[in-house]
Amino acid sequence: MTAFLPIHPLTKQGFAPYGEVIEADPSTMRLINGGTTERYHGVAAPVVSGEPGRLIFSIFRGQPRTFPYAVGMMERHPHASQSFMPLSGRPFLVAVSDDVDGRPGQPKVFLVQANQGVNYFPNTWHHPLMALDDICDFLVVDRDNTSENLEERMFETPYLIEEPQL
Repeated sequence: MTAFLPIHPLTKQGFAPYGEVIEADPSTMRLINGGTTERYHGVAAPVVSGEPGRLIFSIFRGQPRTFPYAVGMMERHPHASQSFMPLSGRPFLVAVSDDVDGRPGQPKVFLVQANQGVNYFPNTWHHPLMALDDICDFLVVDRDNTSENLEERMFETPYLIEEPQL
């Protein structure tokens, strides 16, 4: 029998093995533009390797998932990080896994608040975008030519996620 995966709040400490949390961190704030703008500096560091060695910005429009939701696969990008920042002011879910002998282990699910984003480290197993409640746009930073930077693995038995309490 498949068990439901718990949903954890997204924190820098909890997400650290998988990537960076993108959010306005007061410790990085500096005033610019004559003191009229707060800059939260260096909130994530995208990574790219191989050719083409360039990062691109894209907008992904995610359809909302229905719950309970079955996590049947994971993917990873060996040659670059991948960042997701919501543009529609809505929370979303991310699921990540440790690598177990070249395959994803049991997923860990995080609820990402509307004012947060994530930057997955290269080679981090993660589930594709999981928008909640409504269509949601995301600013995505990743490596150009993603077909050469994509590995997918299916689970023999899917994991389930209950509807998150927002």
